[in-house]
Amino acid sequence: MLDSIIENDIALFLYLNNLGTVQWDAFWLFMTNKFSAIPLYLLLLFISYKKIGIKKTMVAVVFILLLIALSDQTSQFFKYGLKRLRPCHDGNLMDLVRLVKANCGGKFSFFSAHAANAAAVAVYFGLLLRNFYKYIFSALLLWAAVVAYSRIYIGVHFPADILVGFFIGSTYGILFYKMFKWVVKRYHTSLNP
Repeated sequence: MLDSIIENDIALFLYLNNLGTVQWDAFWLFMTNKFSAIPLYLLLLFISYKKIGIKKTMVAVVFILLLIALSDQTSQFFKYGLKRLRPCHDGNLMDLVRLVKANCGGKFSFFSAHAANAAAVAVYFGLLLRNFYKYIFSALLLWAAVVAYSRIYIGVHFPADILVGFFIGSTYGILFYKMFKWVVKRYHTSLNP
């Protein structure tokens, strides 16, 4: 059964990866670049500051830093524990992969830290700000999905890497949001202006 899942994962990867065209490469390279999200992060912090105040925003920042660190390190733990090769490092697939970026990156693939981190940030801020903006949760999930898909498009992750990363990141986002809410409730008087 596991062999069948892996075969289907590879087939889906090759299909999706080879849908790419030169006209779209720059867009997907931009979306996959971790620094391209900095304006979004700054905007989310500014909105948080305006809606929940500076003290709660500072607490939110501590939680988001811990969230990203945990998400990223969990991905590294799995990558080096399972050692599934990236599609662009797999000798059986190298010639079939449409590698868009200059190099393949790290050796191992499962699971995607990009997908996990984007989902974690999207869920955390989506929950934090959903009472102020009707569609922010959906918009952030869409952004995270685009970032996650970019990893398939550029040729460095399989769909299973993306799905598992998205699930784990989303789960962490929910847990850290709940911890944030607990801290705010526990220290309510000192966190309000």
